[in-house]
Amino acid sequence: QVKLVESGGGLVQAGGSLRLSCAASGHSLNNYGAGWFRQAPGKAREFVAAIPWTVGEPYSADALKGRFTASRDNAQGTVNLQMNSLQPEDTAVYYCTAGWEHSAFNVWGQGTQVTVSA
Repeated sequence: QVKLVESGGGLVQAGGSLRLSCAASGHSLNNYGAGWFRQAPGKAREFVAAIPWTVGEPYSADALKGRFTASRDNAQGTVNLQMNSLQPEDTAVYYCTAGWEHSAFNVWGQGTQVTVSA
């Protein structure tokens, strides 16, 4: 079973940027489609961004387009989430998820906390 581990979360001031990374222990994510979700306290988990396994461009939730972008680092076998112009409402636990090739996402990481101060 693939185990996903997120990193890069932390505390940042409003207007700042963070880059999250997702790695699969003992595996490369190069053959996985992958996505990012987030969950704020008291709210449902919501989609943030995703990147297909092969053909196709990364895509983001409509409300986050232009600020949040998923990408791959094929050399490292990881998937990243670049977050710019962060706002306090972006405070949440961010989760990485993946699925083999074109399969549905079926593996989740434990999440990494992102806190944006005003």
